[in-house]
Amino acid sequence: MTSQATPEEPADRAPSAATEPQVARDVRGGDGARPASAGTHVAVPDTAAVDAAVARPLHIFDTTLRDGAQREGINLSVADKLTIARHLDDFGVGFIEGGWPGANPRDTEFFARAREEITFRNAQLVAFGATRRAGGSAADDLQVKALLDSGAPVVTLVAKAHDRHVELALRTTLDENLAMVRDTVAYLRDQGRRVFVDCEHFFDGYAANPAYAKSVVRAASEAGADVVVLCDTNGGMLPAQIQAVTATVLADTGARLGVHAQDDTGCAVANTLAAVDAGATHVQCTANGYGERVGNANLFPVVAALELKYGRTVLPEGALAEMTRISHAIAEVVNLTPSTHQPYVGVSAFAHKAGLHASAIKVDPDLYQHIDPELVGNRIRMLVSDMAGRASIELKGKELGIDLGEDRALVGRVVERVKERELAGYSYEAADASFELLLGDELRRGAHGGAEGEAPSRFFRVESWRAITEDRPDGTHANEATVKLWAKGERILATAEGNGPVNALDRALRVALERIYPQLAKFELRDYKVRILEGRSGTESTTRVLISTGDGDGEWSTVGVAENVIAASWHALEDAYTYGLLRAGVAPVE
Repeated sequence: MTSQATPEEPADRAPSAATEPQVARDVRGGDGARPASAGTHVAVPDTAAVDAAVARPLHIFDTTLRDGAQREGINLSVADKLTIARHLDDFGVGFIEGGWPGANPRDTEFFARAREEITFRNAQLVAFGATRRAGGSAADDLQVKALLDSGAPVVTLVAKAHDRHVELALRTTLDENLAMVRDTVAYLRDQGRRVFVDCEHFFDGYAANPAYAKSVVRAASEAGADVVVLCDTNGGMLPAQIQAVTATVLADTGARLGVHAQDDTGCAVANTLAAVDAGATHVQCTANGYGERVGNANLFPVVAALELKYGRTVLPEGALAEMTRISHAIAEVVNLTPSTHQPYVGVSAFAHKAGLHASAIKVDPDLYQHIDPELVGNRIRMLVSDMAGRASIELKGKELGIDLGEDRALVGRVVERVKERELAGYSYEAADASFELLLGDELRRGAHGGAEGEAPSRFFRVESWRAITEDRPDGTHANEATVKLWAKGERILATAEGNGPVNALDRALRVALERIYPQLAKFELRDYKVRILEGRSGTESTTRVLISTGDGDGEWSTVGVAENVIAASWHALEDAYTYGLLRAGVAPVE
């Protein structure tokens, strides 16, 4: 939660006279809309859709663009915010909090552009701001005016609900704080806006002075707030506390309540659902749990729980199946790697490694999964490792589109080869392409009677390679690689330079093969990871390299292991090129 600043701290309150926001368009009335007061020129959208959204039995309120953007490492441009808003609307959330108009030019521009560039199909746009300043009036408060100028049909006001925060941070009286809440809510309602009030530090304030915390809820509700949100701003509460307090406040005030939970105890999703259990009908979340410190309640597990565990319909039909895609798309926009272990949408959320699990899943996937992953747009993944049994290999083959049938001898050979290679340092959990090549090699050996030493089916045969790094007197380095190989009966020698020895090898391999295999021009190295494995003999160690390669239509991962990083990288590159050519439909050389 963004704190409400004191009159002595104008930087936290928006805007000052010097940064007065641009005046919005003329008033546009609608059914049930209240006219703007004389002298104002603000855009009031048609209220029919807004009223319908507010009347929903359960609100899904997303604050990724405001509270989520406060996460360390996230810096959203206006274009980023518009893109994320479109994703959230596609997902079907009811309300999208776009930011604090007037607080900074970026948020002000976002609201102006969102009105013109986005036709929301499911969501209502929400502007965030604070109650008026102490001792003033809402009608004369510039930051309240900025909320109106944003044109957003819904406004969220942050209000102090903790008596110590009122006296120490706002430096005003408890009665004046209640007046600030009443005045600002009533004024915005008179201007035709729907109003939600975030009671900041509510649960801590309730613990210190329950009577005053509840008086803030009453003041907001009686002044016309549609929802009063109980905020665990410091994120220190636990589910039982949230549920008990929410139930008591609901019974004592009769207000429609919401919940805003931070994740400092790791309980934000559980706290949000506990509040729903107690009667809250408005949940505030962020995509992927982004937010200040350790984050906010994660939108995706909350929505999935409401839909699949509670049986509450909170999204448009079919939207839940888009959840994994939406989660990953938003992660791309904010430039953060999606969490592989995130509930429901992580790539490991339905991944199975143990042979015992695989055996059961082969009989019935529900035996080791709490839901069908396709309900949220995810899928089962079988991980191949030295823990794999026959069932794991069979299921992994099916996942890759390879029917191993009833060939128990073949499956047995694959199991033994995987265990042998994992003992040497290989890992196929994150290298599906290398495993598929291994599986293909064993299938080919099986077709030749399982003969030992039968050469795998590949596109080129390497005679030798060499990588040189030269340290020059001027402090610079030169990296050069030479590759000698055979392809389609032709011996090829190629040399290339690069910005490192692995890059030089990659370029030399391209120089050698692109004339024969022009498909390589589309290949692009996307990611490169090095892991130094446990030493096996004194200071001797083994290196594992994982390479991700893409061709514009997809991505695949390969693994290489050797006693040095260059050799390990070469093995991973060989697999990457071989798999990519197979993927492109090129016939291998027998």
